[in-house]
Amino acid sequence: MRVLTEAPRVGHLAPDFVLQTLDGREIRLSDYRGHVVFLNFWATWCGPCKIEMPAMEKLYREFRPKGFAVLAVSSDPEGAAVTRPYRDALGLSFTIAHDPEMTVGHLYGVRTLPITFLVGRDGVITHQIFGSREWGNAEARSGMRKLLQVK
Repeated sequence: MRVLTEAPRVGHLAPDFVLQTLDGREIRLSDYRGHVVFLNFWATWCGPCKIEMPAMEKLYREFRPKGFAVLAVSSDPEGAAVTRPYRDALGLSFTIAHDPEMTVGHLYGVRTLPITFLVGRDGVITHQIFGSREWGNAEARSGMRKLLQVK
């Protein structure tokens, strides 16, 4: 993995990375090129993360057919042992990946959880959002439509 001198910023290409998913697949951010990616850094112990996850799931279900992907990167050191029951309890269907040593988190300059990067179809970061949000509200849904270029 390359070392950046500064964290990625809005308007810059999102750094690629490789992680293992909850179901054991190896994925890269570049696998999602052509999609709008909701790249969320979180952990099961993070209260605000748990609050925003159901709304993230609703966004994912609504916009997935339009080329929208959610990639939730967990920093839990225990990996699937804690993320699988968490996913099942909340009924999450989007991709969960594991970054137990925060290698990708550090690459992205993550200092607090949750933090979300929105990555355009071209791989460029369009937004960096600190903290939990109500992703199901009209403003968030309108913003997703705009990014996806759908009505």
